[in-house]
Amino acid sequence: MNLNDESRRRFLACFSSLGLGGTLLPGVLWAQAQEENTQRITMEMLRGALAISGLSFSDEDQKSMLQAVNRSLTTYEDLRKLEIPNDVAPPFYFSALVPGMKVSRTREPLRFSAHSNKRPANVEDLAFAPLTQLAHLLKTRQVTSTELTTMYLARLHKHNDKLNCVVTFLDDLALSQAKQADAEIRAGHYKGPLHGIPWGAKDIIAVPGYKTTWGSGAYKDQVLAEEASVVTMLRNSGAVLLAKLTSGELAQGDRWFGGMTRNPWNPEEGSSGSSAGPASATAAGLVGFSIGSETSGSILSPSARCGVTGLRPTFGRVSRYGVMALSWTQDRLGPLCRYAEDCAVVMSAIARPDDRDLSVVDLPFNWSARKDNRKLRVGYLEGAFEETRDPIAKHNDENALERIRSLVGKLVPVKVPEWNIEVSSIGVESGVFFDQLIRSGQDKQMTNPGRANGFRSSRLVPAVEYLQSQRARTMMMMKLAEATAGIDVYLVPANSGGGGPRPPATATDGAARPTGSDGGRPPAATDGAPPRTPGGGFGAQRRSIVSRHFNMANLAGYPAVNVVNGFTDKNTPTNITIYARPFLDGEVLAVAKAYQDAAGFYKKRPPLFS
Repeated sequence: MNLNDESRRRFLACFSSLGLGGTLLPGVLWAQAQEENTQRITMEMLRGALAISGLSFSDEDQKSMLQAVNRSLTTYEDLRKLEIPNDVAPPFYFSALVPGMKVSRTREPLRFSAHSNKRPANVEDLAFAPLTQLAHLLKTRQVTSTELTTMYLARLHKHNDKLNCVVTFLDDLALSQAKQADAEIRAGHYKGPLHGIPWGAKDIIAVPGYKTTWGSGAYKDQVLAEEASVVTMLRNSGAVLLAKLTSGELAQGDRWFGGMTRNPWNPEEGSSGSSAGPASATAAGLVGFSIGSETSGSILSPSARCGVTGLRPTFGRVSRYGVMALSWTQDRLGPLCRYAEDCAVVMSAIARPDDRDLSVVDLPFNWSARKDNRKLRVGYLEGAFEETRDPIAKHNDENALERIRSLVGKLVPVKVPEWNIEVSSIGVESGVFFDQLIRSGQDKQMTNPGRANGFRSSRLVPAVEYLQSQRARTMMMMKLAEATAGIDVYLVPANSGGGGPRPPATATDGAARPTGSDGGRPPAATDGAPPRTPGGGFGAQRRSIVSRHFNMANLAGYPAVNVVNGFTDKNTPTNITIYARPFLDGEVLAVAKAYQDAAGFYKKRPPLFS
């Protein structure tokens, strides 16, 4: 028959779709087909295989099975001949909203903090400045975009050897965009607080004419024709793109084909992943801000490790058009900044529909720097803070809770629902996106070829079971919505404490694990991890409250932001995570800003890069 292992897997998958994947039948029939050297299954072959497999069906049923098997094989062959572009998603659009959930549709004026600061003698003193401060200096023409761009490019080139956070420098593009921004501002055509601000993009975000490598040796020379919507929106806002920043290979971890991206607070260890480059470069003051992505921890985890303010927005806030997909129902883009209000500035430009990613909801992103946080209903995850064993992290958590309590008036306990059924979509959906990678054998060129095992295994998940798991996901979302119905924003211990990850609450709960110098995987779940069979995976092992909640809130599309709440005895950041119900992204940032203004930890800089 001269068919390869991949053909065999597809053949076996056909029987999974018939509900016979767990029987002997597919394997026996495959062996007969090979022996007969045929591309089609005959009735004699089917009957012989049924007898060996101990299965009995009527003649009519057998005819139907034979037709279905051969028809499926023909359909699969036709489908595999079709070229499907990267930017084509399935016609299923996930929503973070569940029945009964209310959201505000009232658009309010954006009100950012006012500044009256003066230009410093040395422009490099602005490397860590908040975006609103940089915006004031640009708008009043005390500093030019060209000066800021030149300064940040110099820092990127100077420190990249230590951090390994850049895949592609875009000096010529950046200086051209900066020159244009300066001309527009001089002419009185000021576009807003991002006009002239330099930024960096995670290298799964397409920029036409430049490499978009997805962090993998299999794609290290890839140049995509499309421009990601987020790049278009930021360019239209006048922002200046400096570099393509590193992503862990195919959005996992902090290792890519160029090595490991490092943590500015401790360059001996990885920056965590997979938004490794954006977190590292932002923390070291090498860009004004950056854009990363998260499927299951890839903004929050490196933000914690590197001590930056990373916002994982509500699912459906930001278009993913032109961005590598791991899961069309989980992927999100979000800003990594040094200050919560910086995230609000970026979100004001990118949180909008683009008519390309149809999962994006047309709801206003509202922000006011003068918001009265005492009107918010703020809670904390009941029982979660008691799980923390590390004494320094526990002390920092308790201080953060008390400080936030003083800012908002009171904290209401929130109990995470019981849920132990795996409903993640990463395995199946990433297997679909990387189908051509596997079928072409290009996975052998990956930096970590073993990563492809998960994509292959996804073919063993029957379509019926996958869709049933997503129905169960809706049930889980409704449980979480009910549990959080009485609050707007709530506090949770960070899964990872940056340079000093918290130990798990139990030996097998799957909570944050020390990631060491390899950068490891994000806590709780991992972007692009091999798929778990629906109904299995973490039902067999009791997970900590923090880990269980992380998984539920992530799969439900809830927004979250990591903020530094102190430092370890090794001078690396610890963190607390602030969550909110869907589409309360402005509220979660408002609480984060109030805490940062009161505590001041965000102002501390990695010593080697100050």
